[in-house]
Amino acid sequence: MVAFLAQHGLELIVKTWQQIYIATISLSLGIIVAIPLSVFLLKIPRIAKIIISITSILQTIPALALLAMMIPLFGVGRLPAIIALFLYSLMPILRNTYVGLTNVDTNIIDSARGLGMTKIQLITKVRLPLAMPVIMAGIRLAAIYIVAWATLASYIGAGGLGDFIFSGLSLYQPDLILGGTLPVIALALLTDFLLGLLEKKIIPKGM
Repeated sequence: MVAFLAQHGLELIVKTWQQIYIATISLSLGIIVAIPLSVFLLKIPRIAKIIISITSILQTIPALALLAMMIPLFGVGRLPAIIALFLYSLMPILRNTYVGLTNVDTNIIDSARGLGMTKIQLITKVRLPLAMPVIMAGIRLAAIYIVAWATLASYIGAGGLGDFIFSGLSLYQPDLILGGTLPVIALALLTDFLLGLLEKKIIPKGM
């Protein structure tokens, strides 16, 4: 690994940043879309089941196949990779958020209504805070998926640590394979750790 760092140290930094960039944008889009959509679907449970089923179907498509499907629509590079990974992030976040919101104790909701809370206040001050442990579990799961699957984005020219891995496989160079694999594992563990710290800060005490 010392020889690898000496030869590819700068390139490793660039490709790690590419991996982080792709994963962060994809996950952020997933959160921005999935959480408000889950709140909206509370009013229409029948449609909610259909939407969640569709996102579950997307989850069953192999990541490489979904990335390949993006090429005719968006070409190659980061954009199709981000769109594909965003679609992958939807299911765990959407499902967990919807389940968390619907499982809030009805007695608590009735009490909040009795205090005169509006529908928006019920969502922002009651349902979302109480559902946050389940929501964060979905976000953490999606984050780990996205960090790992972003490695495949190099197949469509998006860069990232997958460049090392696939170059190592094609050239039979174990140092390139390890040089890409170990940082991906480290990023996944670090992402989960940081989200765990964030979870402790935003979840109400006593939950």
